[in-house]
Amino acid sequence: MFKLETIISLAKRRGFVFQSSEIYGGINGCWDYGPLGCELLQNLKQAWWKAMTYRDDIEGIDASILMHPKVWEASGHLAAFSDPMIDNKTSKSRHRADNLIEDYIDKMRKKKKDDVAAQIQQKLDSVANNDDYFKIITEYGIPDPISGTTDWTEVRNFNLMFKTFIGPLDDAASTIYLRPESAQGIFVNFKNVMESSRQKVPFGIAQIGKAFRNEINTKNFLFRTREFEQMEMQYFIKPHTEKEWFEYWQEQRFNWYVEYGMKREKLRWHPHTKLAHYANFASDIEFEFPFGFGEIEGIHSRTDFDLTAHQGLSGKKLEYIDTVTKERFVPYVIETSGGVSRGVMAFLCNAYDEEDAVAEDGEKRVVLRFHPKLAPVQVAVFPLVNKDGMPEKAHALYKDLQRNFKTQYDVSGAIGRRYRRQDEIGTPYCITIDGDTLANNTITVRERDSMKQETISLDNAQSYIFNKFAE
Repeated sequence: MFKLETIISLAKRRGFVFQSSEIYGGINGCWDYGPLGCELLQNLKQAWWKAMTYRDDIEGIDASILMHPKVWEASGHLAAFSDPMIDNKTSKSRHRADNLIEDYIDKMRKKKKDDVAAQIQQKLDSVANNDDYFKIITEYGIPDPISGTTDWTEVRNFNLMFKTFIGPLDDAASTIYLRPESAQGIFVNFKNVMESSRQKVPFGIAQIGKAFRNEINTKNFLFRTREFEQMEMQYFIKPHTEKEWFEYWQEQRFNWYVEYGMKREKLRWHPHTKLAHYANFASDIEFEFPFGFGEIEGIHSRTDFDLTAHQGLSGKKLEYIDTVTKERFVPYVIETSGGVSRGVMAFLCNAYDEEDAVAEDGEKRVVLRFHPKLAPVQVAVFPLVNKDGMPEKAHALYKDLQRNFKTQYDVSGAIGRRYRRQDEIGTPYCITIDGDTLANNTITVRERDSMKQETISLDNAQSYIFNKFAE
């Protein structure tokens, strides 16, 4: 397992991710995607979108980020969307109380104090209010990670929604919120989508979109940020069929990550023991990051909480009527909710590899072993030397491939050095134009993972790459 700093360094050096507003010192919890990061981001979203909506029973939607304030009243976010916050009086640092305790538990385990860790974990699992968090922190003398002191304030709630104003006046009547999740845009459009698409239960609505949370602490690169994207699908089902659909979507979503190259041994299920107020089943897919296992997607059985709440507050019927049996009911919902940024980070960490000196040039090789369909650059084209008509042939092939694939053209440095640059960004195929191209119209295709080379006709280059991506 490589250190997180290694991934962050590569991400900046090769143009995957930059600190937001870096020239002004940056802003915590906000990140900018560079040229390669944009491609990886789009490829990940496209892979998810195809898996979720290129089927008969799921429709897509793109709801507004700004929604009527009553949406968040009905969903419970205005009253209950908060984290337990505690401040250290010495360092003035602010922490989520539950995260502070969890980090301390991890430290106890690393120190082989498993009995202490188990005691604290048991108490954490049974926390009922903010006083319980404070009792754990004071009882075990959990220190501030910055100052090392235990000079704490009491624990209090901190609402995570970003508040803003709509219109020219900054007053209570103009208050509106940036959405903290994208799911509510699906729920309030349930009937619109069902009727316009003529769908019948069971069916789903999928969305990829931005969400915003005023996190107390942002940490671990892209893992916890204040601005992020979600890939969410709400699947509407007949009441009391949720167990079978929950298990179905667990299998579907876990297998999707494996299909796109996630190592099974780096994935695990984390069933929820403490459920949200809307759920009767919940489990997370976790990936082993350099800092440990963390959630990348949640599968939740939300019962009929959301539709019933919106129906009650809006006064608009959100029922489904079975045209055959004439049965009326408010559907139950199975949710799949994955983070795009966390997905990008997980696939970066999963793909990163280092090899000892290799035969091509005797240097250590850093390689990102992305699934070809996720790779930010899919094909690279090189002339072996920058003369004898090779650049012209190579550039013509590059422009031809560029019509269908994200392609790079590189003439700088020895061929082995150029291979290394492409390996480090995860390019699956490199094509070299050499003397044989001029003599008999053949090209050399080098595959990233095995480094094996294959000679094919220049005329077949486009179809060859198409076939590789169709495999």
